[in-house]
Amino acid sequence: MSRLTESALTTGTESGLRDVAYLHEPYWDFGHGDWIKSLLLFFDGIALLVPDYMHERPLFTDPILAQPLAEQELLHRLSPEALVGQATAEALTDLLDRLINSGTFDDLERGTAFAELSHSRLGGTADAGLTEIVLEQLRDRGLARHTEDGVSIPLHPAVRAFVLVVLPQLLRIPAEAAGYALQPVSSRSQRLQALLETLDTPALPTAGHVISLDLEQVTLDLAPVALDEVLDFRRQYGAEHRTYVRDLRHFVRDLATLDRTDREQAFADRREALADTADQLRRLARKAWRRPLASFGLGIAGSAVSFVSGNLIGAGLGAASALLGLRRQADPASAYTYLFRAQDRLSRG
Repeated sequence: MSRLTESALTTGTESGLRDVAYLHEPYWDFGHGDWIKSLLLFFDGIALLVPDYMHERPLFTDPILAQPLAEQELLHRLSPEALVGQATAEALTDLLDRLINSGTFDDLERGTAFAELSHSRLGGTADAGLTEIVLEQLRDRGLARHTEDGVSIPLHPAVRAFVLVVLPQLLRIPAEAAGYALQPVSSRSQRLQALLETLDTPALPTAGHVISLDLEQVTLDLAPVALDEVLDFRRQYGAEHRTYVRDLRHFVRDLATLDRTDREQAFADRREALADTADQLRRLARKAWRRPLASFGLGIAGSAVSFVSGNLIGAGLGAASALLGLRRQADPASAYTYLFRAQDRLSRG
């Protein structure tokens, strides 16, 4: 059996769902992961979807941070060979088929450099034949090439981005069965834009309007702070930070389903409340470290998903929700991604 996570399935299900920050790539490059220490304040750990053939790669690319996180069970390497099952493969390939045939990718520049995506993340382990049907369509349009290493597929970067931002939305149910509530996060604004474009395409109708909340400076960037100090601060004030991100999720879910007039008033009210909470978090961080640190921003964008016939993300998020009952933490009626960024200017005050 393929490895699903570093910890056995029973640990998550016995103790309740872990609310984990899900990074779209299977690892981060050395020198680019320090902001993850700030994310630890807001989530119960960091989750990566790591193909089995590169299972150790996250530890090697940033051993200074990734290895201690793994040792303390704060880094969770999820296996697409196990997690991307038949239902997810069908939803993903049907969605790609719909986007391809609706012309979503027709205007992409064909001369750009391609990037690899593992065959397993495309659903190839669960149903290689189904995945091949979509890959053939992409190859015919100059958006994919045949595998060069037997385990990954070269894709146009825009197509790859669509797959990366859709996967955590489709994987919520199998991830919850394994004890994890996936909360997609990204430091790359283009990842967020890819999600918004996916939700806005005519092939995928969503309820209300896509909602985007600008980055709020919620705390300090903890890149230069030792990990043990961060974890100590997390033990003291993690509850306040996790409440903030839950409120952001509710913000997207609630506002996306309102009509325009009600949405504008609700937006103003919620925005003010979130800003007040962010200010409290900043004061906690400044009091704790008493030194100048760059500010850390956290925002969110997404939409409520309408469960209309043929809406595949909606179907993927809604299926079998009754089986999970009150254990659910991931919202089955919205698709979103958190955006985080450390600011260059120093926080003051």
